[in-house]
Amino acid sequence: MSSSDEERAFVKTLCRRKKFAKATHDTWAVLLPDGPLKNDDGESGAGMVILRMLEREGLEGHIIVVTRWFGGVKLGGDRFRRVQDAVRVYLEAR
Repeated sequence: MSSSDEERAFVKTLCRRKKFAKATHDTWAVLLPDGPLKNDDGESGAGMVILRMLEREGLEGHIIVVTRWFGGVKLGGDRFRRVQDAVRVYLEAR
């Protein structure tokens, strides 16, 4: 990703897919040349968790979307650990 327009188009396309459209939260972040972008999608603080991990890695142009479906159990503060786990999977696989 190199621009905010590309990022927005990507997220919009992703969220149109039936599986992701039914998700409770699609949180994301990306580091662009003109600055960082993030969205919590109702999961307060989750976008910042993703963004900080991208900044630590110095990883520009990679959008990371963490999708979560509510399964009946409230995660509380543990939700941030799950977001970090998902981002780590991506970072280790690249």
